[in-house]
Amino acid sequence: MAEMYARADVASSFTVIKGSMIDETYAMFTAWDFARSKRENLDRLRDENFIGATSVTWLRDVAKVLNRRFDPAGRDRSLVVLAKQGLPMDEWKPLLLWHMTRDEFLVRDFIGSWLFTAYDAGTFRVHIDDVEKYLGDIGKRGGTTEHAWSEETTKRVAAGLLKVAVDFGLLRGSIAKEFVSFHLPERSFLYLLHAMRDVKLSPGKLVASHAWRLFLMRPADVEHELLRLHQYRKLEYQVAGSLVQLSLPCTSTSEYAERMVA
Repeated sequence: MAEMYARADVASSFTVIKGSMIDETYAMFTAWDFARSKRENLDRLRDENFIGATSVTWLRDVAKVLNRRFDPAGRDRSLVVLAKQGLPMDEWKPLLLWHMTRDEFLVRDFIGSWLFTAYDAGTFRVHIDDVEKYLGDIGKRGGTTEHAWSEETTKRVAAGLLKVAVDFGLLRGSIAKEFVSFHLPERSFLYLLHAMRDVKLSPGKLVASHAWRLFLMRPADVEHELLRLHQYRKLEYQVAGSLVQLSLPCTSTSEYAERMVA
């Protein structure tokens, strides 16, 4: 367990440079066999190439990144189940971002802290030079690097982080990146509510959780969506002074995931 949490603070240049791997992850999880171990599934990926990788090197890199990012038999099981059951990509992709950032310090900190802060301040465009400056302070932000980065590696990581934000629909553009008006799909929002409750967040802390910043959502945005869903009887949300009450449709994330694809 201690190793898992230590891993969550590692600023890995390798996984960021290799990218989001959204389509590859979906394809891998669609074919995942829960009767086999993680190693056996990844060996099968390398042997059968059911993601359509164009080279042996890319296939190896995909397996390595997936091995680092996910725990399909444990905390990421619901994400795998949803892919296997064919959840539409627009709903699945935000859930992938939330799951992968638990062990991806750089992506989590870049989007949830640096990029959100820029967005919240009204910034319209972000440039790679800005991201390189951000990376210069990564140690002060709580991240640890596995080794010192060269100037070239820093540039590649900065470009990789911007590409991840584009892949997940938060930014657009080629050289200068612009913020996109991002909307979290309703069922994805409900899934994340269940997931955050599963880690014992109180209703008040859940609304204020920094995890929503991954989707460029402020606490007021979260509360607005809760009130809307309460109005349509998708959940129960009531506030009386400092008392916040939240009742969700299911008792766990896994139960809600099953409902999503029923």
